[in-house]
Amino acid sequence: MSEKSSSSGSDEDVDPESGQPVELGGILSKWTNYIHGWQDRWVVLKNNTLSYYKSEDEREYGCRGSLCLSKAVITPHEFDECRFDISVNDSVWYLRAEDPEHRLQWIESIELHKAESGYGSETSLRRHGSMLSLTSAASALSATSTSSFKKGHRLCEKLAEMETFRDILCRQVDTLQKYFDSCADAVSKDEFQRDRVEEDEDDFPTTTRPDGEYNHNNNGSKEKLFPPASPKGINGIDFKGEAITFKATTAGILSTLSHCIELMVKREDSWQKRLDKELEKRRRVEDAYKSAMNELKKKSHYGGPDYEEGPNSLINEDEFFDAVEAALDRQDKIEEQCQSEKVRIPRLTPVPPGDAYSTIGTHRFATKVEEMVQNHMTYSLQDMGGDANWQLVIEEGEMKVYRREVEENGIVLDPLKATHAVKGVTGHEVCHYFWDTAVRLDWETTIENFNVVETLSDNAVIVYQTHKRVWPASQRDVLYLSAIRKILATNENDPDTWLVCNFSVDHDNALPTNRCVRAKINVAMICQTLVSPPEGDKEISRDNILCKITYVANVNPGGWAPASVLRAVAKREYPKFLKRFTSYVQEKTSVKPILF
Repeated sequence: MSEKSSSSGSDEDVDPESGQPVELGGILSKWTNYIHGWQDRWVVLKNNTLSYYKSEDEREYGCRGSLCLSKAVITPHEFDECRFDISVNDSVWYLRAEDPEHRLQWIESIELHKAESGYGSETSLRRHGSMLSLTSAASALSATSTSSFKKGHRLCEKLAEMETFRDILCRQVDTLQKYFDSCADAVSKDEFQRDRVEEDEDDFPTTTRPDGEYNHNNNGSKEKLFPPASPKGINGIDFKGEAITFKATTAGILSTLSHCIELMVKREDSWQKRLDKELEKRRRVEDAYKSAMNELKKKSHYGGPDYEEGPNSLINEDEFFDAVEAALDRQDKIEEQCQSEKVRIPRLTPVPPGDAYSTIGTHRFATKVEEMVQNHMTYSLQDMGGDANWQLVIEEGEMKVYRREVEENGIVLDPLKATHAVKGVTGHEVCHYFWDTAVRLDWETTIENFNVVETLSDNAVIVYQTHKRVWPASQRDVLYLSAIRKILATNENDPDTWLVCNFSVDHDNALPTNRCVRAKINVAMICQTLVSPPEGDKEISRDNILCKITYVANVNPGGWAPASVLRAVAKREYPKFLKRFTSYVQEKTSVKPILF
């Protein structure tokens, strides 16, 4: 299935007038289930909601599903560059775009809608009032801090002492500031008076002592011209006492700070131990939560694309095999029920004359067909008794199945060879029913549908067929040329050989798609008829004939299925196929004339 993605909407992600993200719509591939896989859907992103429709034309009938993006988690896939997943609680959408650029466009648009949905966006802060939120947060923090300190009474006492010392220190600083201001005023006045005295001496000279410090009055006493300002006389402030008090206050503050630091260190150790315990508890709870969620997702989304066949599949080989085996068992039960309810309708298929099967065709694949036929006649009929590479894996009565283990680039390419002997049918009859597409669905239970792409000749056709999907393996399809041939015996005592060879080819009318993995095959059904002489003059009946069958299959399944699973499935299914097909031929020919 081709994956397409288109989008409609403005080149800008945000409408400049309203400030809201614009609508986005387009085709994305959505994972439906393990039966139908990826399907194209019309997806619309609008008003913080992601909706999908079966097609753009069916939008008027309503969406098939929608997700609110407020709490959605968008996860780009780690390996698939076109895929992204959207999960809301237990609901998960698996989506794929046409290319990484479209995936990026969708993810950015979804994130933009999510950001504008009112959960932490800038517009939501404007709506709810950021200043109110900040004030509430500050109040909560203050209340939390205060409540946490109430548990430590000694620390509260030290903090109260710090408040007292702060008040005392503030008063002392105010007192000292007043003293310094008074000193500054006194110095200014002293300088002013000194300037005035100097001016008066110039106008009225007076007798002064040589030292210039004292002036003699009329009564013979002397006085200082500029008596020094006394610190004690300025507003009655004792500077020395204030300094001593200031020193004591600062010492008390330093001591109290030391005690606070000691208490905080002790409290820090205690709280650190509590924090470590809480972190350990939280880690355990988170681990348990993650484990539970993983198990829940595994059970809820076991049919998701991450659990199907692929290089990054989350399912291990044992689970893969169990799932395949369970699916095959279900198909077998369904087939048994259908066979019991189905009444076979006899089909009269014209059988061309034997000469048509023994001649080499003239179509464009004739040379390839002849090459395949000769190879099978040369190598497929060889006895495997002396070849140690072939392993006998199944032996049930006359039927034996051999396998030779071959792997190339991690893909199982085991050649398989089976021998069988069936009474009452001829090689012509076995090969005819194996080759005839008109009766294919009567005995082949693994095919979902098939069609003849081209008829090359009376004995050669090109067939395209899809096989039923066995989850978690991907669905397979095959395009092959099927030819039936009669190989005349070179010795009159040897029986003629009938052969049907099916081998993969390419055709413009059946190109590979993303929905299926294209398998490559080279299969041959080789049959020889042995006739035992009847008693007396009796005619040859079906009791006198035996068909020796050699079935060889070289299959490249493609994809990423585990080797152990492929080998186990082949070991189980090939014997069942041979028994089912030969029983069908016996049933169809039991009342018909013998076709040699």
